[in-house]
Amino acid sequence: MAEPIDEYFLDRVGSLCSGSSSVSRSASTDRILELFDAQLGSRHLDLAARWLRSIGRGFYTIGSAGHESNAAVAGALRPTDPALLHYRSGAFYLERARQGGGSDPIRDVLEGLVAAVSEPMSGGRHKVFGRADLAVIPQTSTIASHLPRAVGVAFSIPRAKKLGVPSPWPADAVVICSFGDASANHSTALGAINTAVHSAYQGVPLPLLFVCEDNGIGISVRTPAGWIASNFAERHGLEYFYADGSDLHEVLETATAASTWVRTHRKPAFLHLRTVRLMGHAGSDVESAYRGASEISADHARDPVLCTARWLIENGALSAEDVLERYEAKRALVIGAAREIAELPHLRSAAEVMKPLSEMMRDVASKPQAGPTSSAAAIVAGPGAPLTLAQAVNRALLEVLERYRQAVLFGEDVARKGGVYGVTRGLLDSVGPTRVFDTVLDEQAILGLAAGAGISGLLPIAEIQYLAYLHNAADQIRGEAATLQFFSNRQYRNPMVVRIAAYGYQKGFGGHFHNDNAVAALRDIPGIVIASPSRPDDAASMLSTCADVAVRHGAVCIFLEPIALYHNKDLYEDGDGEWMNSYPTETVEVGRARVYGEGNDLTIVTFGNGVRMSLRSARALEKVDIGVRVVDIRWIAPLPIADIEHHARATGRVLVVDETRRTGGVGEGVIAALADAGFDGIVRRVASADSFIPLGDAALEVLLSEDDIIDASGRILHGVDEGREQ
Repeated sequence: MAEPIDEYFLDRVGSLCSGSSSVSRSASTDRILELFDAQLGSRHLDLAARWLRSIGRGFYTIGSAGHESNAAVAGALRPTDPALLHYRSGAFYLERARQGGGSDPIRDVLEGLVAAVSEPMSGGRHKVFGRADLAVIPQTSTIASHLPRAVGVAFSIPRAKKLGVPSPWPADAVVICSFGDASANHSTALGAINTAVHSAYQGVPLPLLFVCEDNGIGISVRTPAGWIASNFAERHGLEYFYADGSDLHEVLETATAASTWVRTHRKPAFLHLRTVRLMGHAGSDVESAYRGASEISADHARDPVLCTARWLIENGALSAEDVLERYEAKRALVIGAAREIAELPHLRSAAEVMKPLSEMMRDVASKPQAGPTSSAAAIVAGPGAPLTLAQAVNRALLEVLERYRQAVLFGEDVARKGGVYGVTRGLLDSVGPTRVFDTVLDEQAILGLAAGAGISGLLPIAEIQYLAYLHNAADQIRGEAATLQFFSNRQYRNPMVVRIAAYGYQKGFGGHFHNDNAVAALRDIPGIVIASPSRPDDAASMLSTCADVAVRHGAVCIFLEPIALYHNKDLYEDGDGEWMNSYPTETVEVGRARVYGEGNDLTIVTFGNGVRMSLRSARALEKVDIGVRVVDIRWIAPLPIADIEHHARATGRVLVVDETRRTGGVGEGVIAALADAGFDGIVRRVASADSFIPLGDAALEVLLSEDDIIDASGRILHGVDEGREQ
């Protein structure tokens, strides 16, 4: 079935008359012809997507029809300018490929539509606009989620130059980030734009061109007329440019002016393109259900492909017959390629689908190449002196900053104040404000900065002040950072370490938002490393390991630091100093546990605050001749399954001590791993309640306690003894 826009174009072009006198083929006209070719290719790719879907061979029908003027945005930029693109960027991609050379962009897009394993960016895992050799960073469809990363990329280009570290982007590059008018209302977009303007206001170079392709509708929800201009045209610190997206000349002229302004001033700008949306939101969208026929017809008249054709004909550059010949030739080229590509093989097994993830996790499990040393100057203690967990993290951070000149540390309060708990104190003075700096109080901005910095040659070490503050920004990990290697087949990587002050046991101080114990939002994200140290030497070694695997393998590492143990010195009795350690010299491999004791009666599997509580409980049990071994898993992802299983079988009785919530907590994963391994001994668990953490002493009513551990241990042993007697 023919698409109405296709029929409309053919009918209108057929009725156009050529200009009375032809114009010479000036450079400008030649340029328009090049861009027109990208427009034609994009239009026929959209038509081919509908056709492929109709025969059951295509899997994606969100098209670019009505947005083809973005070819001129690509034309105004350099092929080395990093681009994070809206999903209606077909013409941009085709023009970028023409500029860059060496690729077949029509085939790229078609292979994405049919999820062919040969698709050059994602390998059949998603339909994306992306190629590493064209500086196009692949984006998925989460609304506006790429804008914080774009800010991070723009921030990192001049910062890498200032630090003298290599970056994949030229030092004078402009970052392009495109999105729709509906996305412009999302808090993620507004936060990213605010962060860009806030940074530029302080004199921080940030060469970023936001491109809002405003077609006036998001799926079926209308954007009020004039809203985008009203919201952004007068924004102080954000240079505003406007162009009619139906006029290719105007878009090229305005986009050139906008990109030149950004490249010259190294500040953010906002390019507003008034476009139309043709062929609905996607192939499944029945546009007539929410738009009138006259409105749809009016948009057809503003079709940018038709408007460019009209200009070429009326100015004598092409005849109507020439335009139709080019249009049909492009149709034949695209459909011919689509027929061939429709038969290409898909990913055929879980192993094939998961290959980027499994390869990365295999890599990060290898022995670290760099570990803690005593070379770093001690900020809070002399060499060899016993350290608290906070002091060990502080010293490890300094060591990482000294080892990797591309490392930067940032977050709320981390610089001059040194963090809420003093963990980063002194680092600003040691390495300077170029590498240790405060950010806006916006977790999406912090994590987006990390994702953008990692892809731009830096090693970002970002701090989220409390675990509870992560959740409003988790999609920057889930939807952006963690997916990049998967959807780029490891061609793009964003190494990053995210430090989070975590867990409960602050004796009720601050309530829920300072005592959050929920990690379920992290545990089910494929391909990330989650470290959870409990003692000072492990914290230093594991932080060093996270930096190592981030640099070498592009890993996204989450580093959960137990607040309640930051400044703790004692283990069993006041003044014993047994929770302090000297700075370590040995490395810790990802996914390896630490074991305390060799008892044969009970294995306690735990992590974080649970380690200290379990060791104290184990001493109490040993006083009544119960032999206990405590397994500190240290890594929540990947779990040290082999170590857990080995020590579970050594006693045949396992108590999982889990300070996170009973539902969605870490203990569920440990027990499932034991079940999968065929462990046939006794397994029980104690966990914190499925509750938010209240203020004051009431917090202890819902958090796991040492009494809970001892009581559960007794029940396990008592039950086993009764069974033996029977």
